[in-house]
Amino acid sequence: MWSPVPRQVGKTTFVQHVLEGADTVVFDPVVDVENARAEPELFLDHHRTPLFLDEIEYAPELVPALKRRIDQNRAPGQYILSGSQQWEVLRTLAESLAGRVVFLDLEGFCLAEIAQQTTGASWLEHWLTDPDAYLASRPQRLPDARSLYERLWRGFMPEADLLAADVLADFHSAYQRTYIERDARLLGRVDDWQEFGRFFRLAAALTAQEVNYSQLGRNLGLSPQTARRWLQILTATFQWHEVPAWSGNTLKRVSATPKGYIADTGIAAAAMRISSPSALADHPALGALFETAVVGEIRRLSSVLSSKPVLHHWRSHGGAEVDLFLERDGTLFPIEIKVTARPTRNDVRGIAAFRATYPNQRIARGLVLAPVAGVTPLTENDTALPWDLAPR
Repeated sequence: MWSPVPRQVGKTTFVQHVLEGADTVVFDPVVDVENARAEPELFLDHHRTPLFLDEIEYAPELVPALKRRIDQNRAPGQYILSGSQQWEVLRTLAESLAGRVVFLDLEGFCLAEIAQQTTGASWLEHWLTDPDAYLASRPQRLPDARSLYERLWRGFMPEADLLAADVLADFHSAYQRTYIERDARLLGRVDDWQEFGRFFRLAAALTAQEVNYSQLGRNLGLSPQTARRWLQILTATFQWHEVPAWSGNTLKRVSATPKGYIADTGIAAAAMRISSPSALADHPALGALFETAVVGEIRRLSSVLSSKPVLHHWRSHGGAEVDLFLERDGTLFPIEIKVTARPTRNDVRGIAAFRATYPNQRIARGLVLAPVAGVTPLTENDTALPWDLAPR
């Protein structure tokens, strides 16, 4: 099993909890821990299975040795590999361990994990199965001792949820510095680290917007090619993800502009120098951070479904848009994301425009996710629901 994850989401704690007592080795970019890089076979001879190899990207020489051992013994669960970078090691694993490895992505907490209510199927699974039946079941919200503003300001990393508010800025500052000076540097494709730090903060400020490489580069005096390459570094180190555009034309779908999202709202708030939850209340970035949080929540809930939906966004040439589409089994599930406690019919105009533009598409009931108290009918075909729904 290979678990690629961002830093500080609890991968080591999680694996050690699931595999209590498993032999564990954490690799280092400088020190050849237990001579693993120089003598991979000897290293593996001295460890029993199950064996947890953390930060495996720092010991890629182990991969061929692992392949040989797995070919001799195909019992599952012998080796658990994890890391915080995708590119080189992931490609090596995919090529060398094809058919021998399962990939799992581990992200920050979902809302149900924060509330410690993880029993049952998620609201998303129920919605994708039968929206009308789910609405009839009287959906319930999750409890959260923190306000919406504080939840967005803190973000969804385990440690950020536990720390006192007065030290959270130090946590995020250290996280960004460690990321920029260690993970990004190890990829070896950045010449100016101070400039890359500015780029990271700019990307955070542009979360939930369509990706414009020319704009990103122009704001910092970089070429579009450099901006694209640096965004690829953010993606490779799990700090950025993109949602492709939807089009009725499959070829256009590939070339259309995606929307980009920073991985965690707490990181984004810190990068934008938002000092407190109260400062976020009337900040211009509130809507973008809320959309980032909701899209991240849907990504996390989708990742554990046996039949995962594909995420898209949509914008017409006339300016109509839908924040998010989930596509599964030939049906499109449109979702608008609004940071308002009183959504109205106006909030589903984009969904109505999409239905009018593509009358032959199978389009499910429209959904507005917002910080509302309960189920709120908006039109005959559209409903608003709380963004913090409990599993059942």
